[in-house]
Amino acid sequence: MKPLIGISCCQKLFGRFGMLNHATSDTYVRAVVGIVGGMPVLIPANGDKADTACLLDRLDGIILTGSPSNVEPALYGGSPHPPETPEDTGRDGMTIPLVRGAIAGGVPLLGICRGFQEMNVALGGSLHQRLQDLPGRIDHSTPMQALAPIRHAKAHSLRVLPGTWLHRVARAREIAVNSLHNQGIDRLAPSLVAEGIAPDGTIEAVRVAGSVGFAVGVQWHPEYDMDSDEVSRRIFESFAAAVATYRSGGQSLSSSAD
Repeated sequence: MKPLIGISCCQKLFGRFGMLNHATSDTYVRAVVGIVGGMPVLIPANGDKADTACLLDRLDGIILTGSPSNVEPALYGGSPHPPETPEDTGRDGMTIPLVRGAIAGGVPLLGICRGFQEMNVALGGSLHQRLQDLPGRIDHSTPMQALAPIRHAKAHSLRVLPGTWLHRVARAREIAVNSLHNQGIDRLAPSLVAEGIAPDGTIEAVRVAGSVGFAVGVQWHPEYDMDSDEVSRRIFESFAAAVATYRSGGQSLSSSAD
């Protein structure tokens, strides 16, 4: 049977009457079906009503997706967001315990963009709310372009640290990545190790140190160009290999450093 891969959803309003929906991008579904070879399971952003223990008992892997919304600052001791900042406390209430449970249970975990930030917060780190407002930082935010190829294009280089999971996946010391985020890591969580760093010093790839399972996060969106970019595709292939090991009852060490 195919592995069951959980994909985190966001709360979004749809339709003429603004009905509340739980949704995720088709790109993550295609990554699970086309590269991981799994059955996508959409996880509602239903806060403390989410039975994460039930999910973790059944899922073979988890992808934490990107989102326009910001992680609630109270979760990491930050100042309240400006009123116009999109939030999704229902998602926060589901993903934060899901991250902790997945790592504790060795369930393969891949965090992307907001999911990368959720990993840092769940493990005791903090976030900058707007990197573009900090001295010496580049603007990491989403380009306001109607054409997706422009919005999703490579935006800056990334220094890959040697001997890391990302180094093995990238097979290079420097790669180019897209950039569609405002938040970024401020204080790195104690159990996380940096794997890739942007030119302005922003940490953009991490792994959980000492984990017996696969637990990594990337700040960019490999799902946008997984069909054309070898590094992006190998990120999902590495996750798929960890899922296969987990299903076989082995301890996946594929995110550990050499």
